[in-house]
Amino acid sequence: MTISWSKVQLQRLIELNATAEQLDMSFTDTASRNRAFQDAEYELVKRGKQKLEELRKVKHRPGLLDLEDQLARVLRQHGFVQVVTPTIISKSALAKMTISDEHPLFSQVFWLDNKRCLRPMLAPNLYTLWKDLIRLWEKPIRIFEIGTCYRKESQGAQHLNEFTMLNVTELGTPVEERHSRLEEMAQWIMEAAEIKDYGLLSESSVVYGDTIDVMKGEVELGSGAMGPHFMDEKWGIFDSWVGIGFGLERLLMIREGTQNVQSIARSLTYLDGVRLNIK
Repeated sequence: MTISWSKVQLQRLIELNATAEQLDMSFTDTASRNRAFQDAEYELVKRGKQKLEELRKVKHRPGLLDLEDQLARVLRQHGFVQVVTPTIISKSALAKMTISDEHPLFSQVFWLDNKRCLRPMLAPNLYTLWKDLIRLWEKPIRIFEIGTCYRKESQGAQHLNEFTMLNVTELGTPVEERHSRLEEMAQWIMEAAEIKDYGLLSESSVVYGDTIDVMKGEVELGSGAMGPHFMDEKWGIFDSWVGIGFGLERLLMIREGTQNVQSIARSLTYLDGVRLNIK
């Protein structure tokens, strides 16, 4: 018979970004477990201090910002224009995305008042830009945004209330090329994020209907959708299109091999993945 880490020990190891192998260790007795915990904690704290010192000396940027730069550079090279849109959006914009009072996502929205909220997704603003750009640019219209979104998520190892989304969209994609285009866009992102051996999975979304999810094991890293779609007419859109969205913190979590997405997100508790309550 073997035992695993105590709840307190396990939580501390997760905070210190222990590896999956370290978290899954088992022991024959309490004494050997406690010695192993002390050794693991010592090494993880030591590694954290070294990383913080490198950050100070080298003037390194946090991994999340570096990833944003890498993804934006690749997409611009492929002819996509980066846009920046407001974080505060209207209730009517969400309603156009079918997120009304009865929708499952409605309760996850951070409302500022009865008409405005912090955006839970980038899509409403990108739809708005499409509507105007379709009059001004030749198709296909290729735009992307990297920005913060907000949802009342359970604060688990893979969920955040404040997270960074990347949405890549192309309006005017030929219908017969939509699937291959989504696969191509996913490949660009995963290569830029330095993530290999990912898979594509067809799923159904409460907002977008049939989608193509980008998976790494059992972790969903991104989700792609395509039009014409039943929501398009509300925005004055009638062309075929493709779009794919990624959570940057999850991409970084997979790339860095950490088990705790909060450690590499916007934080006052962590700095570039290092827990600050270390001695």
